[in-house]
Amino acid sequence: MAKPQPIAPERVEDWIFDLDNTLYPASCNLFRQVDRRIRAYIQGFLGLDEEQAHGLQRRYFRAHGSSMRGMMLHHGMDPGAFLDYVHDIDLSPVPPAPGLDAALARLPGRKTVYTNGSTAHAGRVLERLGIARHFGAVFDIVEAGYHPKPQPESYRRLVARYGIDPARAVLVEDLAQNLEPAAALGMTTVWVAQDSHDLSARPDDDTVHHVIQDLAAWLSELTALLGNPDGAG
Repeated sequence: MAKPQPIAPERVEDWIFDLDNTLYPASCNLFRQVDRRIRAYIQGFLGLDEEQAHGLQRRYFRAHGSSMRGMMLHHGMDPGAFLDYVHDIDLSPVPPAPGLDAALARLPGRKTVYTNGSTAHAGRVLERLGIARHFGAVFDIVEAGYHPKPQPESYRRLVARYGIDPARAVLVEDLAQNLEPAAALGMTTVWVAQDSHDLSARPDDDTVHHVIQDLAAWLSELTALLGNPDGAG
């Protein structure tokens, strides 16, 4: 595959951002809290001990893309109660992001959060970061019909929901495997490979078109020549 061309932000209609470990640093380690609460919910829902719940959590994640979907399919679990419980976490490790706020303000085009979590969780995180004003929509696991990334059905629903032209869309993600279906649709993909990631595990350029490590710095560089300091929010 030819080397990807630099992204021209003025030609992009849709910027699609993953939430967790993408819009805030992976070092915040919020997923450790979520992971513990997923296990606790499964333990209480099925009356298991912690080791049994952990085993089921891992098995359903591997088989279905999320523990939640496995619990829905095999145990008739209410996903709403589950999502409320697992996202009731402490967001204090997430620092406000004035640099990211400024960079997003300069970025033209629609901006959407695309998450395997809930809209409520996304809203809390965006407010904590101080960037909620930039995003017109959150496409969450509920809108995806409970099909988690990287299931292709989730991406098809996203594109249909907002009338996205994949050829003029950019998806920014911290998990490289979640970029593959987007690339297959024709989107430009950006992998946020933070310090905790193994850069040697990068897939080929058919899936990952651009690799960055600091989202705010990358967006600042990308928009530096646009000449619209007040941005379009």
